[in-house]
Amino acid sequence: MCGICGWIDFDRDLGGLDARRELADMTATMAYRGPDDEGTWIDGPAALGHRRLAIIDIQGGRQPMTLKEDGRAALALVYTGETYNYRELRQRLAALGHRFDTNSDTEVVLHAHREWGHRDPRIAVSELNGMFAYALWDTVKCELLLIRDRLGIKPLYYYPTEHGILFGSEPKAILANSLAESAMDAEGLRRALCSSSIADPHNTVFRGMREVRPGHIVRVTREGIQQMSYWQLTDSGHTDDVPTTVRRVRELLDETIQRQLIADVPLCTLLSGGLDSSAMTALAARFSDERIRSFAVDFVGYTDNFTPGPGRPTPDGPYVQEVAKFVGTDHTDIMLSADELMDPSVRAATLHASDLPLTLGDLDSSLYLLFRAIRQHSTVALSGEAADELFGGYTWFHNPARVQADTFPWYELSQNVALQSLDPSLVEKLDLPGYLDEQYRTALAEVPVLTGPASADPHERRMREVCYLVFTRYLPTLLDRKDRLSMASGLEVRVPYCDHRLVEYLFGTPWAHKTFDRREKSLLRAATADLLPQSVVQRVKSGYPAIQDPTYDTMLRNRFTALLNDRNAAVASLLSVDGSRAFLNATDNLRVVEHILTLQDFLTDYNVRLTV
Repeated sequence: MCGICGWIDFDRDLGGLDARRELADMTATMAYRGPDDEGTWIDGPAALGHRRLAIIDIQGGRQPMTLKEDGRAALALVYTGETYNYRELRQRLAALGHRFDTNSDTEVVLHAHREWGHRDPRIAVSELNGMFAYALWDTVKCELLLIRDRLGIKPLYYYPTEHGILFGSEPKAILANSLAESAMDAEGLRRALCSSSIADPHNTVFRGMREVRPGHIVRVTREGIQQMSYWQLTDSGHTDDVPTTVRRVRELLDETIQRQLIADVPLCTLLSGGLDSSAMTALAARFSDERIRSFAVDFVGYTDNFTPGPGRPTPDGPYVQEVAKFVGTDHTDIMLSADELMDPSVRAATLHASDLPLTLGDLDSSLYLLFRAIRQHSTVALSGEAADELFGGYTWFHNPARVQADTFPWYELSQNVALQSLDPSLVEKLDLPGYLDEQYRTALAEVPVLTGPASADPHERRMREVCYLVFTRYLPTLLDRKDRLSMASGLEVRVPYCDHRLVEYLFGTPWAHKTFDRREKSLLRAATADLLPQSVVQRVKSGYPAIQDPTYDTMLRNRFTALLNDRNAAVASLLSVDGSRAFLNATDNLRVVEHILTLQDFLTDYNVRLTV
C-alpha cells in the first residue's frame, strides 16, 4: 500500500529543476501513505512519484518500477494496493518466458501488461484479483494509463491540463502542483453540501479535478483523454438454490481470506463483535499460520453507561470479548475518551486525511485514533467493510417505505443538509432537491436489466436497483473513508468482502435467497454459523459506536455559535445567520451543524476559492 502521483506534459521535458521540484512537492504530500521509502522517475514528458508502505518483498519492491527492453525502460509503473493472486500470475508468466528480478506483486503487474495488455490493457487488468490504483507509462507509445480496481477500494484522482495531466492518490498531491487550482464551483458545492454517497464518482468538489471511476481505465495520449470500462456489475442469471448458494459463499470466503492473509509484515483483524467482522476474524484464525491479533474500539464508560438508540441496540464490548475467546485471538481493546475525540489536532488530522468537506464527526475521529493505535502493532488489518452492502444488512434494506421511495433509500436531504441555514439565494441557485433527483436518475439508468424468472417479480427488480445503487454510490464512499483514515497512519486495511468474485456472485443472487430466513444477512449467517458463538450468529446489527457524551454536543453548539458571529469566516457568504440560529435552537441534529463546521475548516485549510 502506497501513495502515487505524477505529471504528464506532452509539450515539455520535465527533467528540469523546476519540474523536479514540483514532482517532489507532490510526492511529499503523501509521506504518511508511504513512510518506508520514496522514489521518483522522470523521462521526457513523464514524471512519476511514489511513497512506499512496504508490505510484500520489503527489500525488492521499490518504486517507481520499470520493465526494460533493449537496455531502456519500455514501461514505468507506480502502484498502490495489493494483487492477491500475484503468485499464480507469476507462475503463468514465468511459463511464458518472463523473468523476474523481485518477489513483489508490482513487478507481476508490469509483466502482465507486457504479456496481455499490449493490445488492450483491459485484458491485463482483468487478470488481477485485488485492490489497486496505478499509473503505467509506455515510453514507446508515449501513453499513460490510470487504472483503478473494480470497486474503488483504492483512490485515484486526475486533473487535465493544457498539455497533459496531473494525477495522485489524493487531491492534495495534485494541488501541490502550480498548474492545479484549489477552487470550488456550484457543482462542487452541491457535492460538498450533500454527500458523495449519492454522486457519480467522477467529478470531485474541486473544479476541474476528477476521480478515476471504479472498474475503469483512463488513457492519456497527445490526442486527449479517453475513459474505458474493464468491469461492471451484470446480471449473472443465478440458478443455484439456497443450500448451493450458501456453500458457494463459504467457498469464496475461504479462498478470499486465505489470499488476503499474505503479507511480510504483522497482520491483524478489526473486530466489532458483529457478524461481519466476527466471521472474517474466525476464518482468518482458521487459515493463519500464526495466532491472529484482533483490535476493537471502545469509549471510556461506553458499555457501562450504554443507552440503546436507533441503529445501535447493543454495545459491542461483550460480543467482542466472547468472539475473541471463542476464536482464540490475541485481542486488544483501544479505549478512547471524549477529550481525545474533541482534540482539535485530531479533527485537523482527520480533515487533512480525507481531503473532503464531509465528516461523520466523532465516528471519523475515533476511526482515525483506532487506526493510529493499531499501527503501533500491525501494518496490515483485515476489515469487515462491505458485508452489509453485499448481504443486505442495513435496516433500510428491509423497510418497504425506504425501499420503494423514488430516491436513494439511505438518503434524506432534510436529514443531511440544513437548508434554512443557507443563504436563500444560494439555496435557489444550487437547487439541491433537483441535484439529488438528477444523481438518482443517472444512477438508476445504469442498472443492468434483470433476467430470468426473478425479472417478473417487481420487488426483485426493485431490490436489484437498490443493490446496484449501494455498490456504485454508497459503498465507494465508505471504502474511501476507510482508506484515507487508515493510510493517514500508514496502515493498510484490506476488505475481503470486496473480492470481485464474491460481489459478482452475490449481485446476481435473488433477494429472496438473501433473506431466506426472513432476516438480514441470511446467507452470511448460514455460511459461517459453525465458526461463531450463537450469541453473535443471532445478534441484530448494531452500527459503529458513537460517543454518548453530552459535552461533545455542547462543543459543537459553541463552535457553531462562534462561527455565526465571525463575518470573516470562509462560509459566511454561504449562510443565513438568522436561519442558522433558528435551526441551531430548534434541532438536535448536530451532524448537520458539524457538517457546516467541517466545510468552514476545509475552505480555510485548503485555501479554496469559491466561484459559485
